[in-house]
Amino acid sequence: MAGRVFIILVGGILASAALTLLLANRERQAFVEHIRTFHASERMFQIVTMLEASPPETREKTLATLSRNGLVAEFSSGVQLEGTPEPLLTSKLQERLGQNYKVIAMLSECLPKIAQTTQSVNHRLCRAAMVTLHDGKFLHLALPPQPERSTFQSMPHWLLYGLMFTASLGLLAYVVTRMATRPLRLLATAATGLGNNIEAQPLVEAGPTEVREAAAAFNLMQTQIKDFVQERTHLLAAITHDLQTPLTRLRLRLEKVQDEELRARLIGDMTAMQDMIRNGLDLARSINSLGGSTQRIDFDSLLNSLCDDAVEAGQEVTLEGTTYASINASPEAIRRCLTNLIDNAVNYGGYAHIKVKRGGEHIVVRIHDGGPGIPENQLEKIFTPFFRLEGSRSRETGGTGIGLTIARNIAEQSGGSLFLQNHPQGGIEAVLELPIA
Repeated sequence: MAGRVFIILVGGILASAALTLLLANRERQAFVEHIRTFHASERMFQIVTMLEASPPETREKTLATLSRNGLVAEFSSGVQLEGTPEPLLTSKLQERLGQNYKVIAMLSECLPKIAQTTQSVNHRLCRAAMVTLHDGKFLHLALPPQPERSTFQSMPHWLLYGLMFTASLGLLAYVVTRMATRPLRLLATAATGLGNNIEAQPLVEAGPTEVREAAAAFNLMQTQIKDFVQERTHLLAAITHDLQTPLTRLRLRLEKVQDEELRARLIGDMTAMQDMIRNGLDLARSINSLGGSTQRIDFDSLLNSLCDDAVEAGQEVTLEGTTYASINASPEAIRRCLTNLIDNAVNYGGYAHIKVKRGGEHIVVRIHDGGPGIPENQLEKIFTPFFRLEGSRSRETGGTGIGLTIARNIAEQSGGSLFLQNHPQGGIEAVLELPIA
């Protein structure tokens, strides 16, 4: 949108400026032509009035004296002028001389005296007038052609002015575009981040009326979603809490069942129910970001501690690399995320080989297992809650299908990302990225 607004703004102003410039140039040329016609008529009027005031015997001498500064005047035998009529010059000269004189003005071939001084072929036409004096003689007046002066005659200067104008306009349009689209960018960023962190700070309701209304509507939507998620989480927590007591009593009563095989099956089913309820609550908490308050965490120390605990528990876990970096997150949530990924690798792949490094502004953790891998079209579906693959990742292995979902929710709540990919050497590689504090 910013690009379109910029192009429309710059293009519209440039088109308006070009049209204005063309119209101004046209008006300027018309004004210049009017001034030239006025001066030409004045000079011709002066010659006519001076000849009329001169005695007949001195007219030829007076005429020779007046033919200067480019204007040529001579008596004619009465031959009509040929050329293009000039009504403006005719009317101006007629107005100055009065109705007692017959005036004809045209753009015609230059007189020989003028043609000799005109070197340009394109300037062979002169402004001429034929005036009938009171004594009946015909006076032929002619002005040499004047070079046309275009507004665009100095291209280097106009090119420089055009570049400066375009650069200034582009800078102004860029600033205006950024100001106009900044609220939309903030709204888009907030909408994207809302899916990762429902507890994000509300938008500032400032700016134009439309922007304030959009920010207010977004904040209202965020509040409603937050209330809905919290209500759902509290409902799950209440159900879990209320079910603990009857389940505990039921287990005690099951212990009194005489048939050992039946007792074991019933206790197993009840344990599975408790695990499902507990895992559902954990999933809701991961979505609702209820893992605790965030704080600065030394990532290397946390990861080393988790790996040591896994090795002590008999899991085949190795760690390679250090980051010397810290993150801002909930310690309990990050611990749960990493634990789920390590347990997932060990349970389904036999081992977890962990490589950690610092990549730009993120910490990158790669957890490689020795499992059979996952089809490419299933790599994203595996993050769907309660989704299970066949084979080694089926229900019989003990998985509930939400461990990876919880891990991704925690990663995104912490400002990071999590995805799976098939390793070239076989198995699955989980890639976790977390922003450095």
